[in-house]
Amino acid sequence: MNPSSGLGMTSLRARQRLIKRLQQMGVSDPRVLEVIRDTPRHLFLDEALASRAYEDTALPIGLGQTLSQPFVVARMTEVLLRDGVPDKVLEIGTGSGYQTAVLAQLVPQVYSVERISRLLERAREQLRDLGLHNVRLKYADGHHGWPRYAPFDAIIVTAAAAHVPPELLQQLAVGGRLVAPVGPAYSQQLEVYERRASGMHHYSLGGVSFVPLLEGLE
Repeated sequence: MNPSSGLGMTSLRARQRLIKRLQQMGVSDPRVLEVIRDTPRHLFLDEALASRAYEDTALPIGLGQTLSQPFVVARMTEVLLRDGVPDKVLEIGTGSGYQTAVLAQLVPQVYSVERISRLLERAREQLRDLGLHNVRLKYADGHHGWPRYAPFDAIIVTAAAAHVPPELLQQLAVGGRLVAPVGPAYSQQLEVYERRASGMHHYSLGGVSFVPLLEGLE
């Protein structure tokens, strides 16, 4: 049996329960819901935690990092797709690769930056095993984005900083949207920045809890 299909607590029934919960919490984009349902979240976790993969909760992936809560993944992804599918998306914080995998099934090109080499290599292997080949990965400090491929139509930041790094805002295309948690560790607001011809606009989507966006490489 294909390990991505899951058994028991990782089965389609468990996934359907998660989707129902996300809908009750306000996620409505059918494209996002379908991808969340079909993406094998349990494969991005250690086997000991696989039975909890389809709970709506963040889970540890080691090295002080977490696999984001499915609602937050869905909400952030939905925001990026709200006015059409962005062609080129930058992700800051590859982590396990789960958010990357979700994006890669919805947009043509994903560029993802990760500062922890062991996480990056695990994510690379998992994305390859899932046949997701429209992703470029980079081992680098996410504060600097990926200038070589800028500007990006959308940017998603999966760790929290006190302020959005200016270099990321500079790499956002006109008409583009950046979504990021902003504030102190584990107590932030999910902020959306939109670059319009008239300038940068931003608003908040409510409270979230993310690990901090750190500088340097590991």
